[in-house]
Amino acid sequence: MKFGIMVNEGPYTHQASDSAYNFVAAALEKGHEIYRIFFYHDGVNNGTRLTTPPQDDRNIVNRWSALAEKHEIDLVICVAAAQRRGIADADESKRNGKDADNIAPGFRISGLGQLLEASIQADRMVVFGD
Repeated sequence: MKFGIMVNEGPYTHQASDSAYNFVAAALEKGHEIYRIFFYHDGVNNGTRLTTPPQDDRNIVNRWSALAEKHEIDLVICVAAAQRRGIADADESKRNGKDADNIAPGFRISGLGQLLEASIQADRMVVFGD
């Protein structure tokens, strides 16, 4: 089965990110395909490379990056939600006159069309968080 995933909550503030990660890892282990993971609302905070959890805590952002690299998963951050929360890749940073970017490896910024495409292409769309 091919899944599209939507994550609406940020790391460390809600269980949605951990639940989504565990679901994706389990689905991949069972041989399912992940078409795309779309991060929306506060979920875009899963994609900032500036997150620095304590050494004895899980690094949620690094887990997403590693999973995406290992399984070639498309991690998409909503551009409008990212702009509101200060998350930018190099292109968005330059376009908006900012002096830095902070997007984590494996993530990319795009629009809601990517969410719509995922919901069309996937057999099931699974949403984590409100």
